[in-house]
Amino acid sequence: MTRVLFISYDGMTDPLGQSQVIPYLTGLSKLGYDFTILSCEKSANYLLHKNEIENLLHSAAIKWVPIAYHKKPPVFSTVYDVIQLYEKARKLHLQITFDMVHTRPGIPALIGLKMKKKFGIKFLNDIREFYADSRADGDIWNLENFFYKKIYRFFKQKESEAVTKSDGIVCLTYSAEKIIKSWPEYKLSIPLQVIPCSVDLNLFNPFHFDEEFKKHLRADLHIKENEFIVSYLGSVGSWYLIDEMIRFFKIISDQNAKAKFLFISPNAKTEILRLANKFNLDEKKIIVKKATRKEVPALLSLSEFAVFFIKPCYSKQSSSPTKHGEIMAMGIPVITNRGAGDVAEIITKYDSGMVLKELNDNEFHKAATFISSESFTNKNCIRHAAKEFYDLKSAVEKYKTIYDQICIFNSNQIE
Repeated sequence: MTRVLFISYDGMTDPLGQSQVIPYLTGLSKLGYDFTILSCEKSANYLLHKNEIENLLHSAAIKWVPIAYHKKPPVFSTVYDVIQLYEKARKLHLQITFDMVHTRPGIPALIGLKMKKKFGIKFLNDIREFYADSRADGDIWNLENFFYKKIYRFFKQKESEAVTKSDGIVCLTYSAEKIIKSWPEYKLSIPLQVIPCSVDLNLFNPFHFDEEFKKHLRADLHIKENEFIVSYLGSVGSWYLIDEMIRFFKIISDQNAKAKFLFISPNAKTEILRLANKFNLDEKKIIVKKATRKEVPALLSLSEFAVFFIKPCYSKQSSSPTKHGEIMAMGIPVITNRGAGDVAEIITKYDSGMVLKELNDNEFHKAATFISSESFTNKNCIRHAAKEFYDLKSAVEKYKTIYDQICIFNSNQIE
């Protein structure tokens, strides 16, 4: 049996771990791969979800080694996390002897690269974002600051080295594939798979929620039967342009007095309401609800449309927003802008929403008119498109293909 160490800086108790790590590895474990997950866990989420995740991974025969994530002081805490991740990975390898290490970009890729160089382990470089550039584009690293500029250059150099040393590469978008293949360090001999952020179509299923259920849910959220719900799913800030989304909804609201904006978000309500006030939007028009992964589909089911605007920049060409597949699986059309991975092409191909050319009032008015006309593909067609492009089963099959390419010659036979 092929033994794989999966390293993630996102916790398995975080939403991303639950949606974009565990489902893939569960599927692959059924196909004969033996997994150990090494992840950094945030204390609050870990306390809340530890038992649930332990049970879930145990049932999938996946070993889980959680270690603490550190946030403060900046930079130094991250250096400490890198050290503890490597030491734990090294000790695990001495105990288990892994055939391959599979890492996400950034911090985990540093560990994967070192494990490759130190022990000769096969290395799957899962480039789910252009890490260093995403930190710069999201204003997390200010490149005017000498210190952050040095950090940026360090990670760019390591990202280049990781591509050179990779035994296989995964990226999320066809846009990213073109860019990676243009890099001088990429060799055609390195297997590369495009695997968008997938969606569990069984969990995100609009037909699980009948009108009686929705009626009770609306009552809990103080939504009247005839109100028109536009939703936003996820955190706000960094690459997600919340100011523009509020401005856009204000125009929708001016045209439709029954419109309300539902934020399915972990962000504090006060933060979102402050922006609503900035654009003279009635606070009663805003609903903010924090939700677990299992609660998200029910809340989305109330939506007529969903919206997300992403900062159009170089790094976002590598991005496949998890929310897009989840929204499409619920049969909900999306209003968005160009610049994020393959999203615009997907929406255009499947007629599953509207892509704005620019984020200005003229385009917002056009989109508001589009929404009121309801001239979009029906729910079943949008869900079918999600199955075609974002299906979890297809993602697992693609991962198996590249796992086999990397590992088949490194083991006698996958059991």
